[in-house]
Amino acid sequence: MTQVPYPDRIPLAHLPTPLTRLERLGAQLGVELLCKRDDLTGVELSGNKVRKLEFLFAEARAQGADTVVTCGGAQSNHCRATALAAARLGLRSLLLLRVPDPAQPPPTEANILLDRLAGAEIRWVSREQYARRAEIFEVVAQELRRAGGTPYLIPEGGSNAVGAWGYVRAIEELRSQIAPGPLTILYAAGSGGTGAGILLGCRLFGLEEARVVGVNVCDDRDYFVRVIGEIVEDAIGRFRLPVSFARSEIEILEGYVGRGYALSRPEELALVRDVARAEGLVLDPVYTGKAFFGLSSHLQAHPGAFGRRVVFFHTGGIFGLFPKTEELAPLL
Repeated sequence: MTQVPYPDRIPLAHLPTPLTRLERLGAQLGVELLCKRDDLTGVELSGNKVRKLEFLFAEARAQGADTVVTCGGAQSNHCRATALAAARLGLRSLLLLRVPDPAQPPPTEANILLDRLAGAEIRWVSREQYARRAEIFEVVAQELRRAGGTPYLIPEGGSNAVGAWGYVRAIEELRSQIAPGPLTILYAAGSGGTGAGILLGCRLFGLEEARVVGVNVCDDRDYFVRVIGEIVEDAIGRFRLPVSFARSEIEILEGYVGRGYALSRPEELALVRDVARAEGLVLDPVYTGKAFFGLSSHLQAHPGAFGRRVVFFHTGGIFGLFPKTEELAPLL
């Protein structure tokens, strides 16, 4: 195995996260089911985003940034983690949060409450404006520079060639926790960086026989093949990684977006309830709930489709449950 050329990182997460066996759910699904508990990377920084932010904030510090700017949905886990990590490191944060109507922002609850507690500046943007977020990023960056600041721009989900290193490192952990042999790694695909890092990590740490499957929680397969492919190719080129890669190797399990991003169906929320009652494992409605619904539904329809052993990456998001109280109440 070659020496992996990690870029600088700032320790922010509680690592390594444990790998736990889900005995009862695995028996129901007919597989050895393991869960990589990245919901345990911390409390306020809980979830997969902090792994990416360790590398992104290191680059921000190296560039002398005093403000980080990022974007996401109103209840973005990534934006919440960015705001709190920035506060921990003595930096300002500015968040572009997507809502249907910027003139009527959502209640200050869950992740938005934590954004506010961390002192983040929030700018509400419409879905149409969010589609042009690269332009808005540049306008905000120019505004901050004119005021004498030094901004550092973090893309949606922290998903770029730098952020992907967080999941290269997660695969290094997994390799030391799991016995050799065939396995399928399944994760929720939301912005592409987690999947890109997992694919790179499998190649860099000798898990080439692992099958990597993303369940898209928004957009479609073609979108994720393009986005994940671009991140992987950029990382290989930028960091001169000695691995081969083809976009045809990206596997996306489609059909589980449901009503749309961050919108839940009763059957998805019922599964979140059932998983909590079976294993004491709390999934979130936006990412892991949809991904586990995809895993469960696919195995019920196609037993053995993912082989004997499955590792499910729990990428966090517990705060996203709180805005779903009214929808969950009838199921409890």
